Amino acid sequence: EFGDSIDPNTFEQILEMDDDEEERDFSKGIVYDFFQQADSTFQKMDSNLARRDLAQLSSLGHFLKGSSATLGLTKVKDSCEKIQHFGAHKDETGTKDEPDAEVCLKRLEKTIAQAKAEFQEAERKLKNFYHDPE
Repeated sequence: EFGDSIDPNTFEQILEMDDDEEERDFSKGIVYDFFQQADSTFQKMDSNLARRDLAQLSSLGHFLKGSSATLGLTKVKDSCEKIQHFGAHKDETGTKDEPDAEVCLKRLEKTIAQAKAEFQEAERKLKNFYHDPE
């Protein structure tokens, strides 16, 4: 049902906290708070990309990596980890230094776009799960 966008085991742990399996108010609250958090973080990423603020982009990537991991949004988490690395002047694995800021910014631009697309896919699947039409 979720494909490879969402790790079912991780998401299942969130669902186990619901009192009512029909309403699912608790998990839905967590998920929808994440939607708002992700939207706001992506907006901040865009403005920091325009300002060429690599350190701030690294920090935002780290922040969103954590919250997407909590929900099991595997692809978003992986992209955010790359954003964290690129913002820290590293390669995508975080092991090699990349001193050229232009290279980092190009990689960031591409990876942020990818993370947004992955987020939209996961958001669509989760809204579907909660029977919430677009």
